[in-house]
Amino acid sequence: QVQLVESGGGLVQAGGSLRLSCAMSGRTFSSTGMGWFRQAPGKDSEFVASIDWSGHSTPYADSVKGRFTISRDNTKNTIYLQMNSLKPEDTAVYYCAARRRSADSVESQEYDYWGQGTRVTVSS
Repeated sequence: QVQLVESGGGLVQAGGSLRLSCAMSGRTFSSTGMGWFRQAPGKDSEFVASIDWSGHSTPYADSVKGRFTISRDNTKNTIYLQMNSLKPEDTAVYYCAARRRSADSVESQEYDYWGQGTRVTVSS
């Protein structure tokens, strides 16, 4: 079965950086669209970024545009989320997601597989 394992979360001061990783197994990674979502305490889950199979299409949420970068390494079956200029409002559990299609998507309901999440805490 498909497994997604996130890593890289932690505690960081505002203005700092973190890089999240998500390793996938159980499916042909190079034909899988991937995404990052997050859920802050007491809030609904929200889209962060997505990437298509080629890495050429990478939509972002307005709240992270210019600060976060999503990328993928198809030789390592892994996607990354480089997060710079972090703000306290970025504090959340970040989830990696995969879909059976190769295109990216900003809609959570279009993803078929989800990781367990990694917690990011940004202190002010």
